[in-house]
Amino acid sequence: MDKRSRDQFEKGLKEQRQSLQQRLSGSSMQREALAGSENKDEGDRASASTSSEMSAAQQAQAENLLRLVNAALGRIDDGTFGECRNCGQEIGPKRLQAIPWAQYCITCQELIEGGR
Repeated sequence: MDKRSRDQFEKGLKEQRQSLQQRLSGSSMQREALAGSENKDEGDRASASTSSEMSAAQQAQAENLLRLVNAALGRIDDGTFGECRNCGQEIGPKRLQAIPWAQYCITCQELIEGGR
């Protein structure tokens, strides 16, 4: 992968990381607000519980994506970005455009998912 492409991926991943960090920060404040609000009746409590569960699921998803983005930035730093972590072949540019934090080429990803 050439330096220009790598730099573009790095810029995009850093923007993604910043966005995720802001989202996680907002989720924390939202959960605190929900926890501090007094629920008057059963319907309010059920609604607050559902909102809390959805917020927790969204936060877990954002934390996982942040972990993947940080790992991709680490691979940029160590010079292995764009290489499949399984077979060592180059990950296709279209795949990286769609999923810049991809760790595996399409073939290996399908093998991994098929083994589940």
